[in-house]
Amino acid sequence: MISVRYHAVSIAAVFLALALGVLLGSNSVSRSLLTTVGGQRDDLRQQLRQSRSERDALRGELADAQALTDSIAPRAVRGALRGTKVVLLVAPGTDNGSPRPMRRMITAAGGSVTGTLWLTESFTEPDRAARLRELAIRLLPAGARLPVNSAPGELVGGLMDPLTLLDPRTGEPKAGRQEREAALAGLRTNGFVRVSPDFAPARLAVVLTGGESRDTTGVLPRLAARLDRGGAGAVLAGRSGSAQGNAAVGIARADTSIAAALSTVDNAETTAGRVATSLALEAELRDRVGHYGSGAGAEGQVPEQVCGEAERAADCPER
Repeated sequence: MISVRYHAVSIAAVFLALALGVLLGSNSVSRSLLTTVGGQRDDLRQQLRQSRSERDALRGELADAQALTDSIAPRAVRGALRGTKVVLLVAPGTDNGSPRPMRRMITAAGGSVTGTLWLTESFTEPDRAARLRELAIRLLPAGARLPVNSAPGELVGGLMDPLTLLDPRTGEPKAGRQEREAALAGLRTNGFVRVSPDFAPARLAVVLTGGESRDTTGVLPRLAARLDRGGAGAVLAGRSGSAQGNAAVGIARADTSIAAALSTVDNAETTAGRVATSLALEAELRDRVGHYGSGAGAEGQVPEQVCGEAERAADCPER
């Protein structure tokens, strides 16, 4: 009995010692682990504070750079469009506020915006193409001609030409006021456009687009190209992303027949993009074409200035 009791006590002592060892060891490991994790946490907090500080500093530098760009921009375009009338056509999917800063930049360049024409979603919907084609034929002012090409963009461009542009040779409207207002009213009634009050034709046109692809049939690039041929010039100006292959500017740049005649800008939501658009309009007046921005196919951020400020006062002869 004593031997059995002795062995039982011995076994119990071994298990007790083992349990105590595990307990003490786990406490030691836990303290070490907690110390390590706590140190890493403090390091991460410090890194986060440093990253936030660097972010705030970069935001400040970016704001300063933007303020400098905004202050210099009007001087960069001053006189570029002196006395020139410009009309804005705003494509569906474009930020509703985008015409205002573009209008201000054109005004800073000495030009004037004679009106804004907003194109609705129906304008680029393939299902409405037949109706748009029918209206283009029916609402066309007397004396105007539609292009032989039956593509929707070409046809509607043939209609928009006499409604929005002055004759580049005479500087006079291509259609009478009553005909123009009746045609625009017909497009508005059928849900294709909205028109600003006192809309009037102009010498140059800017077609503003968004950055995403909403124009699967290429209506907008062909419309802009038709306006470019019908007036003194036009610029297709899209937001960042518009130079992608399936977006409006991307389609225009990929089509050599359009790209050779129509200037494009792919970052029109930025100050640099609005400067580029104004200078591209100036270049269009002198039959110079270019593609600007930071997207695929861009030649540079802004055009090389056709005229300096002093030369503009002397009407800047061709170089």
